[in-house]
Amino acid sequence: MIIDTHIHLDDERYVEDFDEMLLRARDNGVQAFIIPGAHPGTLSRAVEICERYEDIYFAVGVHPYDIGRIASVDFEYYVSHSKCVAIGECGLDYFRLEGSDEEKMDEKKRQDEVFRYQIRLAKLYKKPLIVHIRDASHDAKMVLLEEGAEEVGGVLHCYNADDELLSLSDKNFYFGIGGVITFQNAKKLINIISRIPHNKLLIETDGPYLTPHPHRGTRNEPAYTRLVVDKIAGLLELKIEDVELITTKNAKSLFGIG
Repeated sequence: MIIDTHIHLDDERYVEDFDEMLLRARDNGVQAFIIPGAHPGTLSRAVEICERYEDIYFAVGVHPYDIGRIASVDFEYYVSHSKCVAIGECGLDYFRLEGSDEEKMDEKKRQDEVFRYQIRLAKLYKKPLIVHIRDASHDAKMVLLEEGAEEVGGVLHCYNADDELLSLSDKNFYFGIGGVITFQNAKKLINIISRIPHNKLLIETDGPYLTPHPHRGTRNEPAYTRLVVDKIAGLLELKIEDVELITTKNAKSLFGIG
């Protein structure tokens, strides 16, 4: 069985065929789903979905692109919900930095402050973190270490294959692997995956984004985790069933589900 540890089921692109999409996922062995908190405007829908389906869970958090809306999120309200399993996705993302050097530095500072705030909330509420890192590996790692994030641990969502982050496996952090592993140009991730401890591997889609080969260009969905599992099994020379067992056990251990 498979647990999709990062799937934006609250995205409007799933509305039209939601139940059919879930059925396809379950037919492909997906037994549970985690909706990350990213945009404050969709949190209520995430909760509504989790209350309707026993096998769906959610996290509360604010993506680096939406930090301006952090004050609108009632973390205490959401984290007290029985289906809330994590804080995030939160982190640092320097990919879209624009403007002058001073403006870029200001944006980095704002992201840093909001990231640290959410780490402290995770420690306060004793929830693991779902961490988003893009073009900011060193800074993100330093923040996690400085804030003592290993106390709650978490997952480096859509692990970017940066060598510097590998040492976080010793700090109670897991590595989320999704459709990128099937891309022809994912040589860095393909080469590094054997260095990730098996007990720190997680499966994710990040749907509706990052659709795996051979479905690139279409909406991603949880059923496609099957392609990710198959690819990992081939790269690590493991049985498909073993990859399922390992990653499911890891997800249950980190998020306290099942």
